[in-house]
Amino acid sequence: MTGKLEVENIHTFYGTSHVLFGIDLCVRPGECVCLLGRNGVGKTTTLKSIMGLVPVKEGRILYNDIDLTGRPSYEIACEGLGYVPDDRLIFPDLTVRDNLQIAVKPPLSPNIKIWTIEGIYVLFPALKPLDKNAGGYLSGGEQQMLTVGRALMGNPSLLLLDEPVEGLAPVVVQELTSQIKELKSTGISILFAEQNLAFATQVADRAYIIEGGQVRFEGHLEELDNKPEIKEKYLM
Repeated sequence: MTGKLEVENIHTFYGTSHVLFGIDLCVRPGECVCLLGRNGVGKTTTLKSIMGLVPVKEGRILYNDIDLTGRPSYEIACEGLGYVPDDRLIFPDLTVRDNLQIAVKPPLSPNIKIWTIEGIYVLFPALKPLDKNAGGYLSGGEQQMLTVGRALMGNPSLLLLDEPVEGLAPVVVQELTSQIKELKSTGISILFAEQNLAFATQVADRAYIIEGGQVRFEGHLEELDNKPEIKEKYLM
């Protein structure tokens, strides 16, 4: 099966600033895993390190047993990873359809669900009537759906999501929760960074809590109910 990620003891710097201190994590095929923590603790840097957007100084990143460490982002994407940044980065002057069409890439494996524009519109029905609208005129929730859809058009086997519900209205968060659950049912592996514990609890199979660039907790989210001291120390 595809979609297996292993991150082993990675250290990442921004210039001379040491940001990640030996992060270890794994995502099994078809699993949905969350990186939890407050702002500025290293969640986004972990995702960017996996995608090659910031260089890893130590440790290694394996995807389906292929070493991705030090490879450029475009090569990593070609191995089957899709990335949804927290700032969305849609093309504001292109239509919704063009934003999706521009990201088309064939799947690496016949076992991967093949995404089409019509399939994206089934997953995100709010986008269908906006097909000819420019991306810059979409609401925040609609732009988030478009960004996820654009990543899926590359037919990834692992999807990285950075703060997917940050700043969205509760009704949109509820909608995205259902859509990500539906996405999970296709068998894709998902790793996402998030602060919203309620959202993470509904969609994630496991979680890693990050604080100060290190993993402080790893396990099923239900375990946190019996460890209020961890939630208070690292999430509140």
